[in-house]
Amino acid sequence: MKNSTLSPIRLEVDHAGKGVVSHAGIVLPARVAETSGLVEGLSQALAPWRAPTAVFDPGHMLTQLALAVAAGGDHLVDIRELAGADTIIGSVPSHATISRLLAVLADDVDRVETVVQQVISRAREYVWDRAENRPSLRAPSAKTPVIIDIDATLITAHSDKEHAAPTYKKGYGHHPLLAYCDHGPGGGGEPVAALLRPGNAGANTAADHKKLLATALKSLPGINTSRPGKRVLVRTDGAGASHGFLEHLHRKRVQYSIGFALTPALAALVDDMPDQAWQSALTSDGDIREGAEVVELTGVAGLSRWPAGMRLIVRAERPHPGAQLRFTDASGRRLTAFVTNTRRGHIQTLELRHRQRARCEDRIRTAKDTGLAKLPLQTTAQNRIWILIAQLAQLLLAWSQLIALDATPAATWEPKRLRLRLLSVAASLARHARKTRLHLDETAPWGHLITRALDRLEDPG
Repeated sequence: MKNSTLSPIRLEVDHAGKGVVSHAGIVLPARVAETSGLVEGLSQALAPWRAPTAVFDPGHMLTQLALAVAAGGDHLVDIRELAGADTIIGSVPSHATISRLLAVLADDVDRVETVVQQVISRAREYVWDRAENRPSLRAPSAKTPVIIDIDATLITAHSDKEHAAPTYKKGYGHHPLLAYCDHGPGGGGEPVAALLRPGNAGANTAADHKKLLATALKSLPGINTSRPGKRVLVRTDGAGASHGFLEHLHRKRVQYSIGFALTPALAALVDDMPDQAWQSALTSDGDIREGAEVVELTGVAGLSRWPAGMRLIVRAERPHPGAQLRFTDASGRRLTAFVTNTRRGHIQTLELRHRQRARCEDRIRTAKDTGLAKLPLQTTAQNRIWILIAQLAQLLLAWSQLIALDATPAATWEPKRLRLRLLSVAASLARHARKTRLHLDETAPWGHLITRALDRLEDPG
């Protein structure tokens, strides 16, 4: 068999190129980190953990690690892949230096998490103030609240890591609880809190939900954490429908939209509802959702033991062919319920708003493409620092889309596509008159988005 090649040109390959940057597109999230004040803030906040003789700044190293994760890395050593981009992100430390820093930070993990989240909150205020097309971020109100989505996920441990345990899906690992701020249908979302838990942690633990929410509220600019009010909307699946958590939300006066498990008695009420009580469900575009209807059971469900003002809304939908019905389904229809304390609005709109909580699952899925597919370190404290790094990576990508790539096709690209089309763009370095210029590959189809985005960062007007 003759040797074949994809190219008709006979190539000779060597390893002698100079002045070439393979991940030049990383300049975009790097500039977002700088302009938002994140880099400077981390440097100041982490100064107490810097050794007197240290060459590398802890804040810079954490940012570099986040950029490496944003580019696709999933371990500390992957920072070396960005060594060629030192003109963009600064000198890259050795793996040993990074390991020593992570060990130092892990020894004081509670305090480190606190100061890093404070820095993120200040940077988020800058970013959200520039999010021109996001009124819920710039000026949240009862009508356009900041939306916090809470959900849990499983992270498999392939070795015996601290606090790894059997999971409810018969796996082995951890069961973190995550919170994301939803940017709406025209954008993505960004992480606002994470709680690392053992694999056997309960899904509907009210204490964990309250702890996570407290961290999330602290990270939101301009929000009174003790009583946020209706400017905040909290969405969860049925795991959040505990008396303890719903009472907590009621006391804080936040809006909520929480999945709710129907008992057989409640499911039976659905069949008794008159035809005039039903309304057609809506699609994400506001059109009629064929085969789906919504109805409110608040007045007949007996909700006196639950917080005052709680409403119960149910969607009934014909399942797709071959789907298995649940014992709570009625008359061959799949029943899905949620509770909310939002008083105004049609039940159709409220049901659509709750259904859009599914975007949180997309956020978690893409987070696992950005550092959360595994926890690479041994101890829980170290892996909590790793989660901070992964969150920083997700933030830098989300903020790049929010204020630099908004109104472009890249505004809704998932991390994998961002890496393929933007972050992995190659460039050459040119130095002249004490200036360094980065020449992006002119054949890169999406390279113009990077230069446009950088211009927007420098001149937002």
